[in-house]
Amino acid sequence: MTYIVVESCIKCKYMDCVEVCPVDCFYEGENMLVIHPDECIDCGVCEPECPVDAIKPDTEPGLEKLLKLNADFAKIWPNITQKKEPPADAKAWEDVPNKLETQFSPNPGTGD
Repeated sequence: MTYIVVESCIKCKYMDCVEVCPVDCFYEGENMLVIHPDECIDCGVCEPECPVDAIKPDTEPGLEKLLKLNADFAKIWPNITQKKEPPADAKAWEDVPNKLETQFSPNPGTGD
């Protein structure tokens, strides 16, 4: 098992999770974070830190596409280990459905 970031992170990009990760397995995209599944040690400390419930164990059904997205983009996006401010409009995006299809950006973030 590993933890992955799901679509509720898109456009919210709260970063409370990155500071508690003991192995620094978060990577930053332009409008979301991902977890490198080969680096995650399955400790789960990041999961309760996310205010939009965007971190899930990969054992939950229906997350195969998001596991692949996390794995693929963790290889090309920069590592992030320190919390930054979320986007100014993050609150407005918290409950928006289907963000993966309409809002996901493959562009990298700035990382640390």
